[in-house]
Amino acid sequence: MPAEWELHRATWLAWPHRRSDWPGKFRVIPHVYGEIVRLLSVHEAVHIVVNSKVERDAARRILRKYLPNSANVHWEIFETDRSWLRDSGPIFAINSDGVKTALDWQFNAWAKYDDWTHDDRLPAFVSNRRELATVQPKRGDHRIVLEGGSIDVNGAGLLLTTEECLLSSVQQRNPSFERADYEAAFQKFLGVQKVLWLNEGIAGDDTHGHVDDLARFVGPRTVVTVVEQNPNDVNYGPLQENLERLRGFTDLDGNKLEVVPLPMPRPVIYSGQRLPASYANFYIANGLVLVPTFNDPADRVALGLLAELFPSRHVVGIHSVDLVWGLGTLHCMTQQEPAD
Repeated sequence: MPAEWELHRATWLAWPHRRSDWPGKFRVIPHVYGEIVRLLSVHEAVHIVVNSKVERDAARRILRKYLPNSANVHWEIFETDRSWLRDSGPIFAINSDGVKTALDWQFNAWAKYDDWTHDDRLPAFVSNRRELATVQPKRGDHRIVLEGGSIDVNGAGLLLTTEECLLSSVQQRNPSFERADYEAAFQKFLGVQKVLWLNEGIAGDDTHGHVDDLARFVGPRTVVTVVEQNPNDVNYGPLQENLERLRGFTDLDGNKLEVVPLPMPRPVIYSGQRLPASYANFYIANGLVLVPTFNDPADRVALGLLAELFPSRHVVGIHSVDLVWGLGTLHCMTQQEPAD
């Protein structure tokens, strides 16, 4: 699996349609998507999955307000349950013959919701549209459940994930799997030689610890990780533990990783619920890094740090106070397709 900063052929996303994911705020969400597509399409092709031709036409009308020339936007008609394509879409990898492959892991809606069967068929649809080889990762006769947001790779043999997401008793993805089972699957299907296990994710994350809200590779040996400064905040202890673990990890050659702390925004609470607001949920595209912002003084600190880490890319903040009400932001909604 190539690193996210390697050259993309395209970004895939699904147009938002499930109003219950953003109760009371859905009206503004398509406009957030419109701004994101406007920025991405300058740098790479954007494939947008819509449920129907009617939905496509409605989305086009919104997108024209942000992007009069949409030559780099491609519409794909396929029914989905939700629009969090990082988790439901295919994970693209390069096989041993150098051929791009779509990995069709099983998706079960984070073991939380009953309606996921449309989303589970999405990788097969995408691979068929792109005429790519498809692999269903299995152990025995059973497909392995995995979401793209639960892992992050450096493209050179290392993978980040969390024990809370994949190993704790609350997860119901692959109940019989132990640490060694995941490590064997990551080696076989993603080319991973070493798994770096963090502990817990952030408060408010209903996926039980997705790593893309927590820590991300930004270079072969460089990781950013969110850190809470307020010792009274529920995130303080778990994020300190993850920071210490990262500082003890090494690459395949035994060299320590470079660990760069990212701030956390102040708690984002809406309708009495704490939301998973995190600057780690950024998305790296060709020539561009999109970063969620939250009307917080730490916004400019996070943007400045990421700009230093990506000097050859434009680092752009996307207002995400409304978007995160759906319990995800920029990385959760996107999936990169590496270049051919």
